Amino acid sequence: MAHVSVTINGHDFSIACDDGQEAHLSRLASYVDKRVGELVASIGQAGNERLLVMVCLLIADELSDVYAEIDSLRNQDQGASARLQAEETLGGSMEMLAQRIEAIAESMERP
Repeated sequence: MAHVSVTINGHDFSIACDDGQEAHLSRLASYVDKRVGELVASIGQAGNERLLVMVCLLIADELSDVYAEIDSLRNQDQGASARLQAEETLGGSMEMLAQRIEAIAESMERP
């Protein structure tokens, strides 16, 4: 198990993570620190616990928006798949109809 030192809002934390996840954890911590910095710039220092709770809520809101967008894209994809399937079915039906029309036309041409 690895340990990573991260700094959020000027405070250092040692966080354990799986081996190989150190860079990812550092990027996540940098993102949280950036969001805390934005919040501090907006409302001022409000105490570490309060700032971190507020940032957690902001990030959870972002995550909620991303989940909603993913659901929307999935629905669009399912709709597109259904349309494609309907078009393929219609295309097959039209092909069968064309063959029947040709057969009828040929039978009418024969005496």
